[in-house]
Amino acid sequence: MSFTDKRAAGWLLQQFQLKPGKPDIFSGLRSLLILGVPIGIGFITGHAATSAIATMAAWFVGMVNVEGTYRQKAIATIAATIGITVVFVIASLVSSHLWLAVPTTFLVIFIAGLASLYGSVAASVSLVTSIMFVIALAKFASFSNLSTLILNSALCLAGGMWTTILSSGLWVVRPDAPAKQVVAKCYDSLSKFVNLARERALNPQDAQEWGQRFLQAQDIVLQDLTFARSVWTAMWNRQKGANLRGNYLVVLIEDVNQILNSVVALSELLAIASTSQLYFRLQTEIQQAIEQLAIAVQMLSQAIAKEKSLVGLGDLDRSIEALEHQSQVIRAQVINQTINLHTDEYAQLLNVKKITASLTNLAQQIHTDAEIITDFKQGKQRRITQRDISPATQSQRSAIIDTLRNNFTFDSVLFRHALRLALVTTLAELLASVLQLPRGYWITLTALVALKPNFGGTSETTVQRVIGTILGGIISITLLLVVKNQLAIAICFLLLVFTAMSVRALSYSIFIILLTPAIILLLNLINAGDWKIGILRIVDSFVGGVLALLGSYLLFPRWERQQLPAQLEKTIRANLVYFQQVIATYLHRKQSTSADSINMLRHQAALENANATAAAQRLFSEPRHVQGEIEPVMTLMVYIRGFFSSVTTLAEHIREFSGEYQFTEFNRLTDSIIQVLENLANALQQGQPPQKLPALDNHLEAIHGQIQQLHTARLSEIATNPNTSITPTLQAVREQTPLSIELERIVNEVKVIHCVIARMQW
Repeated sequence: MSFTDKRAAGWLLQQFQLKPGKPDIFSGLRSLLILGVPIGIGFITGHAATSAIATMAAWFVGMVNVEGTYRQKAIATIAATIGITVVFVIASLVSSHLWLAVPTTFLVIFIAGLASLYGSVAASVSLVTSIMFVIALAKFASFSNLSTLILNSALCLAGGMWTTILSSGLWVVRPDAPAKQVVAKCYDSLSKFVNLARERALNPQDAQEWGQRFLQAQDIVLQDLTFARSVWTAMWNRQKGANLRGNYLVVLIEDVNQILNSVVALSELLAIASTSQLYFRLQTEIQQAIEQLAIAVQMLSQAIAKEKSLVGLGDLDRSIEALEHQSQVIRAQVINQTINLHTDEYAQLLNVKKITASLTNLAQQIHTDAEIITDFKQGKQRRITQRDISPATQSQRSAIIDTLRNNFTFDSVLFRHALRLALVTTLAELLASVLQLPRGYWITLTALVALKPNFGGTSETTVQRVIGTILGGIISITLLLVVKNQLAIAICFLLLVFTAMSVRALSYSIFIILLTPAIILLLNLINAGDWKIGILRIVDSFVGGVLALLGSYLLFPRWERQQLPAQLEKTIRANLVYFQQVIATYLHRKQSTSADSINMLRHQAALENANATAAAQRLFSEPRHVQGEIEPVMTLMVYIRGFFSSVTTLAEHIREFSGEYQFTEFNRLTDSIIQVLENLANALQQGQPPQKLPALDNHLEAIHGQIQQLHTARLSEIATNPNTSITPTLQAVREQTPLSIELERIVNEVKVIHCVIARMQW
């Protein structure tokens, strides 16, 4: 097999690769119940074809992607039910007249496209509403008489309400279950993140591949953390105060944030120490301690989700004890050779000690969370400081109006997408009607689902959908040739839906492979057909995919290359503000500084880092002639994220910083770094090259000189009296050594960021 063939085969297999995780069996069973009841009623009453309207409505409402409180799920499913019923009525009224159906299609799809301005839930509701409109217009719509319209609309409404009732069935019995699940999910993703730090300790040389996975895992924890905060806010923040469970959960949520920051700082320490000989003497113990931390965090996740007692943390405690013991042995061995001990070896010893202390503190945090979960399970009162984790909000009505007003312009990506979606869908509908294509509405459906706000998303979805439809069409043809009994077809339909919904979150391609025959079988229940509809489905999906790609490429494209500078500017400014707050805390340590302000700015910087990474990924998926140079963008993202990690490490070190000893060059160096970052942000905003770098290395060399003096003084103390207690010199060494190391890393990161932006051509 040639290299090209191997690459094509690898690309094809990648389309069907499952994401990490387990099949969502509950979602599959829920879908069985949602669809099985209306189908069963239809067979029992002898109106299987008529009940298909209720089945379709129930299915579409069930596919609304809502995670959150039961109240949020109920609002979303009710909105979908109303939307589906309304568009069904509209489609019935205009279906008989092409001159009326075409502009109505444009208007309905355009309004539905604008719904994505209000978040993923609104976008999900608008998508199923749009799909129902297209299917109703082609398949169900009939205004032969008013009584038929009322009956069909009632069936549509009944199907949606059945799903709504089923989705909210546990609201009264387990009202706080969604909050527990999202917090447990936070600890689950946090466990995977900690485990990646273990891989760093195990293989310090393989930094590049590890770095990409580490950043992706960090973004996942951040997303889960943000979502958990929003769910907690929706459940309890409107009340005067959270109940006992709410208070416990908010503490557990914020502890995820603390552990996340500590692990980021730990990864920085591992990167610094991984080249030293002392680190390799302690590598096994470090790796085992991190492994036990990951296992312990996973146990916390399970305990929160199932409200069960924790498995003992003895293995974690033993690994920490072994680490501390070996660290003490190494320290004693190093200190005993005082005559030959150099300052660089002493710096290595300090790094190793810092890693040990960091892992010990993480273990203590895990024990604290385990105690909180135990008290939570037993209903014990615990003294907890009430925290407000919700963002400031404006009135709902003004927010809706302002969002629509601000985006009703061609500068808005989502406005362009809504207009593009409406035009492509209307064109597909017009072609199918004028050419009188059999089941031509499948062209419209494919274009509707495949078209995304960006070309990369459209091309990926189109490829997955076309491949999935081809394979799914083959499955449906086989089933229709073999299975003739209507009841057997209904059973096959339910089994396909169960499997499809179970793997929906793991693979979109496999979901489509299973969904395609399910839809064909459902339509066969409505009107008896034959295997040829599978062929039509494949051809129509291919045509619809081509329309989606052409529309995304030709109609009002907003290439990521044009938008990336603005996103990078926001990202650099967010990281700059975070850096300024951390440095201000160092400079004014004796003054009271709120940790919440640092946490808030850290969170904002992390969000912008994730947004910039997502923008870069969209750039990579666009046509080659549009992308420009990719390598500088990749380099820039790596070093911006590295800068964030270094600042986070500084923020974690604040707790050990007294402020009694200050570098004379610290203020000048940080001022210079701030000026460089401000200039880089301005350069991106204005589309101009940045100014020349100031002499950052001069300030850094002065700081290194002071560190050398401190280490020399400390070694003299050790030589004079190895058993001395904590002295001012030792305190200064412990405070300033990590600070100087991170400042050096920050200077190097800023220099690379400056170099990359200077050579980028926008």
